[in-house]
Amino acid sequence: MAKDTLSPRNTNFLSKLCWWTQHEDEDWSSNPNDAWAKISSDQIVDTVVPISPHTPPAPNMVRFVCMSDTHNTTDSLYHPVPDGDVLLHAGDFTFHGSLNEANKFNKWLGTLPHPHKVVIAGNHEVLLDQEACLFVKAADPLQVLTNATYLNEDSVTLYGIKIYGAPWTPEYHKMAFNIQRGKELRKKWSKIPKDTDILMTHGPPLGHGDLTWRKERVGCVDLLSATKNKVKPAYHVFGHIHEGYGMTTDGQTVFVNAATCNLDYNPVNPAIVFDMPLPDGFTKPTP
Repeated sequence: MAKDTLSPRNTNFLSKLCWWTQHEDEDWSSNPNDAWAKISSDQIVDTVVPISPHTPPAPNMVRFVCMSDTHNTTDSLYHPVPDGDVLLHAGDFTFHGSLNEANKFNKWLGTLPHPHKVVIAGNHEVLLDQEACLFVKAADPLQVLTNATYLNEDSVTLYGIKIYGAPWTPEYHKMAFNIQRGKELRKKWSKIPKDTDILMTHGPPLGHGDLTWRKERVGCVDLLSATKNKVKPAYHVFGHIHEGYGMTTDGQTVFVNAATCNLDYNPVNPAIVFDMPLPDGFTKPTP
């Protein structure tokens, strides 16, 4: 893709972005595979080739390094973590959801050179979800993740670029931050600010990075709707579906499934890197 199509709020590359009309007597959210079969012919899903992490960013660009689903394997990554301005981790940094695993992850974050690290939780992080937690009280993420900015339905602005993060995924085996498809998830996605430049969720939207090894689409229908029709972020970073690793675009948003581990929970996938232009009036510190 041309570089200018990856800029925040770019509208030059828009094409037929169609959506369905949902009637009161049907809920497309409950069966994403069927929903995709009905709407896929009107959707754009183009593959995006990530830039090489060995290519240094231009002075007016902010480099983001994306990872997800490391599942307590940060001491055995197949690939080194590229340098960058901001590290984004889209959840499932633990496997069993234990405090020891979270502490290990936090210690690892502290060894990385990135000036900013932004982390959300995933469905494995039961220690941070009071409803899923097996303890009397869930752990305080601000005490556990001292080497990162933790987002849970809130935003942080770095270099003038607004990042919003939320951990929710459609209900799956009663794990952490799981919500039933439909009305409750729509309420969650309605909280995403319209001026979000980078959206971070743990799970994918329908049709992008959500195809399982069984060839089933499992992404969130309502997350796709919110992304396409309301928020329109420049980037949407997620994980959760390990076999969906990679980048796609609908011509409006670049979708990044940054799952580090494969189906066998081996950390074989390299971090995905992208650059965004510094907004007017913002600068980066000189190295």
